[in-house]
Amino acid sequence: MTKTPELPGSSPRHPSRPATASDHRVAVTRRGFLASAVVAVGAGRLPWPLAMQPHPARRPVPSPSQLLWQHDELALFVHFGVNTFTSREWGDGREDPSIFAPAALDTRQWVRAARTAGFRAMILTAKHHDGFCLWPTRTTTHSVARSPWRDGEGDLVREFTDACRAEGLRAGLYCSPWDRNAPSYGDSPRYDDVYSTQLTELLTNYGPIHEVWFDGANGEGPNGRRQVYDWDRYWGLVRRLQPEAVIFSDAGPDVRWIGNERGVAGETNWSTMDPDAVPFPGATGDHVIRALQEGDPAGTVWRPGETDVSIRPGWFYHADQDARVKSVDDLVDIYFTSVGRNSKLLLNVPPTRDGLLHDTDVARLAGMHTRLGAIFERDLTDRRAPAWRRTGERTGVAELDLGRAVTIAVADLREDIEQGQAVARYVFEGSNGDSWQTLSNGTTIGYRKLDRFAPTRVRRVRVIVDDAVDVPGPIRIGLYAPV
Repeated sequence: MTKTPELPGSSPRHPSRPATASDHRVAVTRRGFLASAVVAVGAGRLPWPLAMQPHPARRPVPSPSQLLWQHDELALFVHFGVNTFTSREWGDGREDPSIFAPAALDTRQWVRAARTAGFRAMILTAKHHDGFCLWPTRTTTHSVARSPWRDGEGDLVREFTDACRAEGLRAGLYCSPWDRNAPSYGDSPRYDDVYSTQLTELLTNYGPIHEVWFDGANGEGPNGRRQVYDWDRYWGLVRRLQPEAVIFSDAGPDVRWIGNERGVAGETNWSTMDPDAVPFPGATGDHVIRALQEGDPAGTVWRPGETDVSIRPGWFYHADQDARVKSVDDLVDIYFTSVGRNSKLLLNVPPTRDGLLHDTDVARLAGMHTRLGAIFERDLTDRRAPAWRRTGERTGVAELDLGRAVTIAVADLREDIEQGQAVARYVFEGSNGDSWQTLSNGTTIGYRKLDRFAPTRVRRVRVIVDDAVDVPGPIRIGLYAPV
C-alpha cells in the first residue's frame, strides 16, 4: 500500500506535524520534532560544563516503581489491531470491525516467547490511532465487540493481562489519545470525557498495570479537528487508579522517551531531567531532542529514558517484511545501546494476522537471549567488590585485583541508583603488570554502562571517576570474556 510520506527521521506510527501552541495541554504530535533533530550526541564529551551547573541540595532518586521498571531491563511491545489486517501503519478509523478476525490468537504464545527470551514485562496497544479498541468498551462500537473474533464476546486486553500474570510478566497498556474514529475528537471537553472513560476501564478492570504508555500523536479526527489533550487529567487518573504504575510519555512524568526509535540511547544519558525542558508530550525543537537523549545533570526530577524500537521495519505486522527482521547481531547491539547506556529496552514484536508471533521473530528473540547469556555467562570478578577511595570532592577510584590474569572484552559498570546518579566522566583502565592501559572512557554510568573493547589480558582493573555532579559512591564492576 502507499504510505503517508514521512519527514526525515519521523516514524510511520507517529505522524509528523507542527506544534500549534506552547501550553502544556496543546494539540501536538509526539514525533513531529524529529524532522528538526540535528543535534549529534558526541561520545565522550560532556553535554554541559558541569562546573557551571547549579546542583540541587538533594539529588533526585528513583521511586520503588521506577526502580522495579529499570531492573526489568527488557520489555516487549505488541502492536496488534485492525492495522494488522489492512497492512497499514496508521488506520483512518473507518475500518469495518469485521476485518479483525485472528484465526489462532494465543496470547500465551506471545508471553511465553517473551519470558523465554528474558523479557520481564509487556505492553499491548489496547487502542491505536485508528480508535479500534481491543476490549469491549462502552465508549464506542469500533471495538472487538463488533468483530467475529470469539463471536463478538472476546476481550483481548483480558487475555493479554491474564497471560502475563500466568507467566510471571508485568503487564502494561498503551491507549492512544489520538482517535481517528471518535466523533467527539476535537471537541476537547467532550472527547476528554470519552478518553478518560476508556482509561478508567483499562485501569480498573484488568488488575495491576505496571506501565501506562502515552504518546502525543495529535492528527485530525473524523471531523477534521484536533484535540487539546488534558494531560493532567489523564495522568491524575493513572495516579489514582494504578498508583504503583509508571507513566511513560515524552514528558514523563515517570519515564521519558529516549528521543528516537532506532534503539539508541545517548552516550551521555542522565536519568534526571529538567521538567521544563519537555513540558508536554510532543514538544518540539532541537533542545527537546537533546533533553530526551541526554537528560540533565542538574535535573530536579528522576525520569529515566525508555528506548523503543521495532524488530521489523514497521510497528504492525506486514508479510512483506518477513525477510527484514532484525538479526541477532542487531538485537545484541541494541541491547548494548539501550540497557547498556542506562536505559530500558522496549522491543516491538508484532503478531501476525493469525494472532501469533511469527516463527522468525521468536527465533531471533531466542537467539538474542542465547547470545547475551553467552556474553554474560560468567563474571570474571567472581562478584568481588572493588576497593573504593575518594580522591577529591567529586572524584574517586574503584580498583580491583583479580588475583590472576584473565582476558576481558566487556566491562559492566554500575552506580547504586537508589542513591541517585552522580558520575559525569570516567576512564576504565586495565593492567597486567606495572603500567595501566585505557580500555574505555565515557560520561554517565547510572544503572548500567556496558563498554566493549578489544580483548585484553589484565590482572587489575580500575574505574577513575574524573568528574561527578555530587559526591560519587562506590562503582560496581563486572568483567566478561570475549565471545
